[in-house]
Amino acid sequence: MTLHALSAHLALPNHDIHRVNCSDFTSRNPIGRFSHPTFRLHLKSSVFGDQLIQLLLARQRGNLIPKTIVFATLNENDERERSSSKPCTDEQMLKAVFMASGKNQIPVDSDMEVVTSAPQSEANSILGSFKHSVNQGNFLDKLKAVHLHVLALEQWNASRIKQCHRTYLVSATNLIHYLALKCLDIEQLNEDLSSVGLLNLETINSYVLASITAGIQMLENLKSNSPNSNENMADGTSTLENSYIPKKGEFTMTTMRKKASSYRESLLGPLRDERTTHIMVTVGGEATESDTLTSDLLQAGATLIRINCAHGNPSVWSEIIRRVKRSSQMLEKPCRILMDLAGPKLRTGPMKAGPCVMKISPKKDASGNVISPAQIWLSHTGARPPPAHVSPDTVLYVDDQQFLSRIEVGDALRFSDARGRRRMLKISEKISVFTGIGFIAECTRTAYLESGTKLYIKGKKGRFSVGRVVDVPAVEQFVRLRIGDLLTISRDSCLTAQDESAGSIIGAPRITCSSGRLFDSVKPGEPIAFDDGKIWGVIQGTSISEIIVSITHAGPQGTKLGSEKSINIPESNIRFEGLTSKDLVDLEFVAAHADMVGVSFIRDVRDIVVLNQELEKRKLQNLGIVLKIETHSGFEKLPLLLLQAMQSPNPLGVMIARGDLAVECGWERLADIQEEILSICGAAHVPVIWATQVLESLVKSGLPTRAEITDVANGRRTSCIMLNKGKHILEAVSTLDAILHGSSSTKVKAVLKSLVPSSHLF
Repeated sequence: MTLHALSAHLALPNHDIHRVNCSDFTSRNPIGRFSHPTFRLHLKSSVFGDQLIQLLLARQRGNLIPKTIVFATLNENDERERSSSKPCTDEQMLKAVFMASGKNQIPVDSDMEVVTSAPQSEANSILGSFKHSVNQGNFLDKLKAVHLHVLALEQWNASRIKQCHRTYLVSATNLIHYLALKCLDIEQLNEDLSSVGLLNLETINSYVLASITAGIQMLENLKSNSPNSNENMADGTSTLENSYIPKKGEFTMTTMRKKASSYRESLLGPLRDERTTHIMVTVGGEATESDTLTSDLLQAGATLIRINCAHGNPSVWSEIIRRVKRSSQMLEKPCRILMDLAGPKLRTGPMKAGPCVMKISPKKDASGNVISPAQIWLSHTGARPPPAHVSPDTVLYVDDQQFLSRIEVGDALRFSDARGRRRMLKISEKISVFTGIGFIAECTRTAYLESGTKLYIKGKKGRFSVGRVVDVPAVEQFVRLRIGDLLTISRDSCLTAQDESAGSIIGAPRITCSSGRLFDSVKPGEPIAFDDGKIWGVIQGTSISEIIVSITHAGPQGTKLGSEKSINIPESNIRFEGLTSKDLVDLEFVAAHADMVGVSFIRDVRDIVVLNQELEKRKLQNLGIVLKIETHSGFEKLPLLLLQAMQSPNPLGVMIARGDLAVECGWERLADIQEEILSICGAAHVPVIWATQVLESLVKSGLPTRAEITDVANGRRTSCIMLNKGKHILEAVSTLDAILHGSSSTKVKAVLKSLVPSSHLF
């Protein structure tokens, strides 16, 4: 987001804004020949009548020059503008402006002329005749001009701020202050302030006004203690009166920090054991298949559980929530639940079910030699999954419990696999579980098992007992795409990846998508991405029922694309509804069972309006709201989205959903975008959740990359870090907890401390 130029007038409070930049909070410059960033304040006094005062902040050789112009315009919005501005006398306003330029009084011989109300078309000629230039002062004067500019933008957006709930009034105001600061080119001023060891205006987003005020006061003190201070007073250029600096107790740094802490605790819950960052974990149906997964997650350090409503159903969600709450109560570890609404996300449709065959593969080296046998958990059908300390490669269920009762450690179970190959499972361990017994078996050769496969065990008298393998799941189907392939996307959800129809390309990979918006909006030549950008292509042709895509990016050996994978069209003008019909149905469940609702694919202020209406209709004033920023539009309009959401009392947060966000905005921009989101949310004191691909290699393979560790360390600036589910999720949670709250920094400090002579230590 580029916010380096402030337009001439500030935006009217109640307009529908469609892009977040300074023009959302300021309106355009009526003076064509002036390129300076400017602002205006509404004046209401007996002398000036209804007029506007404007401060021009011009750039000349890298310096900020305050200039003042008094003029008036009439337009159809004047009444509303006047009603939203705070009245101030002409004396107060002129005094503030001239003090900003380094003068402590209004000059008697000023060449400024007061202009009566004039039509907008005459503004140029009026300003050309009645401008007053102020000589360049030192950077104290510039900081005072910035201070005045910040207050001006607050005043002009007073109506917008007043619409916010009282809980968020101070934070909404500070957000406006931050946007006012971002509108200015303050690079030179930052260098000036750094030269005397004062604040950096790029890092004060959480308490803008307090920082600027403190900087002014410190510079005032330095100036008053300088050798030339008496001479300055004698020639009429003494420092500003302390009354110029507003005494706004609600904007102190302490108050702002308390606000941020309060909002974080209200949404995410209290932190335990002196921790500073929450850990959220996404769980799905696997949590219902394990007796200990939820409790193990809480023990490892998780404080929040996320459920994605795009997957599963209310019965699965209810069981997950029941287990989480039971584990939280038993362990006395508070845990809140976030449920993400699916939103209008485009996804690939279901594919034809594959065969019910399970492949068992031992681990081999590069030469094909077996390094370690495959580990199989063998138990009775309907039994619970293996205990948490067991991590088998495969789970097999047998229909005959008597067959299992005859098995002992060391036995060999023989069978013929789906290809007719003779194979053997050797029993290595017997484990008692809550529902009976289970076994760990080893297989040293690749085998394919299917439902109905017979397992034989030789008894003491030479007889064989037989058990049958059951409930082997269907193989997940996919299409493998390579660069240059033509992919057909079909509108008919009844079709599958292997189906061919008249008019389609024979032999081309095929997927489905049930969303009609995709087929109604895309155009040839537009890029399209699948599975969070793992596959890219260009649309070659469209029809009412099919889209042909030429694959331009995939892995060297091709990349798999399965069902329920994301589809992104970043350059299309495809229009989505904010809350889908499914979202509204799921919201009823979320309201009854969860602590927070995640709103996916937020794009516009209208989405927040609809959400607030639905929450108000259901009287859900305590349900936390998490705005998921995962589109270009959502990022651009983030300040407006926050201000709109702040109109309700609900606890508020933001999730940086980096998967879709990177695809929508471009990989090369992701780092800058997430930094800007953190800054904006910091100014609004809104907690941020850092999400997508956090420690992904560790979660999936058990070994993290160095970049992932650095990414997590960078995420410590947020209120919460989220992990997605995977085979090694418990290890990932423990590692993340150690990185976030470990003692490594303490050890580093101890080493550095040992290098300093004891005489220099306090």
